[in-house]
Amino acid sequence: MNKSVFLALTATLALAACGEYPQVVDYKPGNYQGKSDTRPWEGGQFAGNKQAWESALHARNQAQNEHKRIQ
Repeated sequence: MNKSVFLALTATLALAACGEYPQVVDYKPGNYQGKSDTRPWEGGQFAGNKQAWESALHARNQAQNEHKRIQ
């Protein structure tokens, strides 16, 4: 194969691989279109008990508190 033809083909392939496509989001004004999230205490081990979730979170935070751990 001719060297200039090879270089032309290589350049063509390299430029074709660098194409950038438009990344446009179609918004509907006033509507959140993301994933609907549940509250952390809904489902799982807490089954909707917010107070139990807050207690478990507080206990976990205190276990990670170095000042409380050394006393």
